[in-house]
Amino acid sequence: MFEGFTQETSEFLWELSFHNERPWFLEHKEQFERVLNRPFKALAEDTLEKMRELYPEKGMQAHVSRIYRDARRLFGRGPYKDHLWFTVKGDGSYQEGPMFWFEIHAATYSYGLGFFDVTPAEMERFRRTIDADPARFERLAEQVRRDGRFRVIGQEYSRQKGDYAEPVRSYYNRRYLGLECQKDFGGELFRPELPEILAQAYRSLMPMYEYFLSVHNAAKAAGETWETRRSHG
Repeated sequence: MFEGFTQETSEFLWELSFHNERPWFLEHKEQFERVLNRPFKALAEDTLEKMRELYPEKGMQAHVSRIYRDARRLFGRGPYKDHLWFTVKGDGSYQEGPMFWFEIHAATYSYGLGFFDVTPAEMERFRRTIDADPARFERLAEQVRRDGRFRVIGQEYSRQKGDYAEPVRSYYNRRYLGLECQKDFGGELFRPELPEILAQAYRSLMPMYEYFLSVHNAAKAAGETWETRRSHG
């Protein structure tokens, strides 16, 4: 059961960023387990349980990141991540398609909805879906805007696509998409109620999740996702 992180969690992540090497990590392995790994996994498990209670029909699953970097992709960095994340989603693939997420760093934490690992064809389908019924997407985007907690993130095209006003414009011109709530370390992180806070935040984003999922499923059926490209390649 999640009981909250502590200030020592932040201190450990700061120290890890400055001493990202195996001898230091092994010396502090017990601290890692106590202040970061065990509470983080408990948070993911409790949040998943809350989402399953809210949406028993969706087959929600969680994927929790590991502290260890892929040795093939170090690129001069240390062997350990200086942050952890987990995702919660209901379509069976932990990497592709829309997903709810949570991430913790030494100085900040964030959570929201991501539609990140997408092909250009998938995002083109997203834009065509908006074009087919702009009013529907505008209602969803306006709902997120009125909520006030989340900002739209994702790399933008240098040349503007489409001719929509806000709030649709913020979504339309992206290579990939996310909705993020970012806060300074502390506050909710220390509270046992954090799983419920996350589940209710995700609940507020569920209409947008469903929209992204419908786009992803249509793109997958047409062979436009990374998953279908790999399987046919």
